[in-house]
Amino acid sequence: LQLLESGGGSVQSRVSPRLPCAASGYTSRRYCPGWVRQAQGKDRVGVAAIDSDGSTSYGDSVKGRFTISQDNAKNTLNLQMNSLKPEDTAMYYCAADRGVPYWWLLLRGSYNYWGQGTQVTVSS
Repeated sequence: LQLLESGGGSVQSRVSPRLPCAASGYTSRRYCPGWVRQAQGKDRVGVAAIDSDGSTSYGDSVKGRFTISQDNAKNTLNLQMNSLKPEDTAMYYCAADRGVPYWWLLLRGSYNYWGQGTQVTVSS
């Protein structure tokens, strides 16, 4: 399983970027993917996770602003980021695991498979 994020960069809070993550060697029915972020000097925190049936879960800090989705035909995981705040500045990682409930993966922010990450820097 390989994960590759893109779409990061420096953005203003009025912009609503989308982070795509391309997956290879991945079958949605076997893996639960999610997004984790790490701000400088802080621990990794689960942002959003999605189950194979489309169920989603979000961290409290992004609930109502971010949306996770997956395109099974393209093997792509997406994170739509709206109403950005400077405190959303972080390295964003696409991650996946299997055999563990998706909501638990979000809570722990701990996965076995990781992308290399993409930096998102938000300015007001």
